[in-house]
Amino acid sequence: MSPRRSDSRERMILSAAALLREYGASATSVDRVLAHSGAPRGSVYHHFPGGRAQLIDEAVALAGDFIAGLIDAAVQADDPVDAIDAFFVLWRERLVDSDFRAGCPIVAVAVETNDDAPQLARSAAAVFARWQDALAALFLRHGLTEERSRRLGAFVIAAVEGAVIMCRAEQSTAPIEAAAAEIHNLLLHTLRDRPGA
Repeated sequence: MSPRRSDSRERMILSAAALLREYGASATSVDRVLAHSGAPRGSVYHHFPGGRAQLIDEAVALAGDFIAGLIDAAVQADDPVDAIDAFFVLWRERLVDSDFRAGCPIVAVAVETNDDAPQLARSAAAVFARWQDALAALFLRHGLTEERSRRLGAFVIAAVEGAVIMCRAEQSTAPIEAAAAEIHNLLLHTLRDRPGA
């Protein structure tokens, strides 16, 4: 039995996201997505009339939604420090489970020049902003000012993403463990010293 059309579309988006994580945006070609997903060649332009750029854009959105869901779940925690610790643990596990091959598909798109598809950089920026907003809401809910909450949200995302890149380069969890420990201590002190604490 052949898969339904929507199955092919979903498989291609999932494959594109997986390939972005491991190989980056420039290496995520339509041919590679087809080989990885097993989708029929004719389905690409049927499902993605915008071609490769549309496929990668949708993979970025899917990956962004997935991590946003994890952040949203984590920020429901009573303890914001535990929530951020869990976010670092998640990324550490992804690195180890992939033998340091899987990074962040959003970074993969953000760091490459996409002159032929500038919307990809905008999509990556929107995903980072969404994650930052979720973290800022967590810190705001726990008594920090709006400005400090936004800065901390941006700092946590930057620390995680930078640590993931360093871990992949070094084939070691040391950078993410160091970043997690520093963020943990920073949050403990920041929350302890907040007004009304």
